[in-house]
Amino acid sequence: MLAGVPDALPDDETLRAANRAMRAEDGLLLGVLDDDPTGSQAVHDVQVVTVLEEDAYAAAFGGPAGTCFVLTNTRSLDEPGAVEMNDRVARGLISAAERTSARVQLISRSDSTLRGHVMAEVGALQSVRRDLDGRGFDGVLLVPAFLEAGRVTAGDVHWARLAGELVPVGETEFARDAAFGYQASDLRNFVAEKSQGAIRPADVRSISLTDIRAGGPSRVGELLSGVRDGTWVVVNGCEYSDLDAVAHGVLTAERAGRSFLFRTGPSFVRALLGMGPKAPLRGNSLWSGQRPPGHGLVVVGSHVGQTSRQVAALHARGGVTAVELDVPALVRGDDVITPAGRRVAAALGGSDVLLYTSRTVVPGRDRAGGLAIARMVSAALSRVVREALAASPAWIVAKGGITSHDVAVHGLGIRRAEVTGQLFPGVISVFRPLDAAPEAIGRPYVVFAGNVGDEETLGQVVSILNDEEDG
Repeated sequence: MLAGVPDALPDDETLRAANRAMRAEDGLLLGVLDDDPTGSQAVHDVQVVTVLEEDAYAAAFGGPAGTCFVLTNTRSLDEPGAVEMNDRVARGLISAAERTSARVQLISRSDSTLRGHVMAEVGALQSVRRDLDGRGFDGVLLVPAFLEAGRVTAGDVHWARLAGELVPVGETEFARDAAFGYQASDLRNFVAEKSQGAIRPADVRSISLTDIRAGGPSRVGELLSGVRDGTWVVVNGCEYSDLDAVAHGVLTAERAGRSFLFRTGPSFVRALLGMGPKAPLRGNSLWSGQRPPGHGLVVVGSHVGQTSRQVAALHARGGVTAVELDVPALVRGDDVITPAGRRVAAALGGSDVLLYTSRTVVPGRDRAGGLAIARMVSAALSRVVREALAASPAWIVAKGGITSHDVAVHGLGIRRAEVTGQLFPGVISVFRPLDAAPEAIGRPYVVFAGNVGDEETLGQVVSILNDEEDG
């Protein structure tokens, strides 16, 4: 994969500091439209907002990172709904930034395994830019890397690490997603595929690892200075030093008058901010005060294979009471929510609880039908969580993107929260609710993507939250 490619540049805090200084000098804020709550995994001490309110965006921008993640949950919406949501959120972010005469960069943050409304969401943000500024973005940088989870790009091919091996992402189970499937692993071909041929692979530019590692930020800036008319640019990256160099080139090119929109995985958000790593959260760092007494609640909605294996491994460890939500019965119209809520609330008095959906996938008639069922299931899980709050769980874990969003909003009433950090290096974020249901304040909310971790990771998360030695 890296044959003939120069060695990676050394990790350079000086470069990150320079990027932070440039942002401060230029009065730059960062608005992230996150299509599920897992995009903040690589960053820390930033704020996330779940409501469509300009005042909430302004409050988040007022934090030390000058960054607002808006959880749009558009991966659970149909395409017209995703476009409408992106339009509304982008206008709100830009308006909130203008209150302080600041300029805001926009990131369309999506899945590091390429699922989501790619063209529709980028097109919506381009339209907002043209409407408000009279011209669109000069370039769209495609940076799906999620380095901590083994998602890297080299030779314009995006790779996912599975069972210790790097696999072209088009050959993984993620590419067979019922709603957002695709074939291409080469990102130039991926853009052409998702545009349904409107964009040719030859029209997509690339910043290669050789450009980054041999030419450094100046070469990246030079390449970006020639980008015009909304051209897509594939960004290769296997190390944070690659992405930090690209971020510096972006900031330099923007100073020279270029404008960019970003479609990214989690890692480039950290690089663009000039942010360094933070040690994984343990012990007292997990709590805003003293750890509350009681047991915890794990909520699982994701159906990807990794999640099902993690659920089985957690079962095998013991020490948790399992409550299954019968999805086929839910889809038939049976009341499965009330009995599940009662069982969860009762069980929390004596043990941690695993609330999970039945593992057999109920397919929709088409893509829209599949998304509708996913929303129904997620809403049901959230109602169970809302009822379980009366039993005062000490912590809550939600597994799966749509599930994590709905549990946060409808289960815990979170309107705004701070990402305090992660449980593992750059993976699995912990939210501290700032504006939420009273019962949720002071209780860590762990956002766990469906496609992250190995078979034992869910069990390890439970051990960490219980402050057990094997965590």
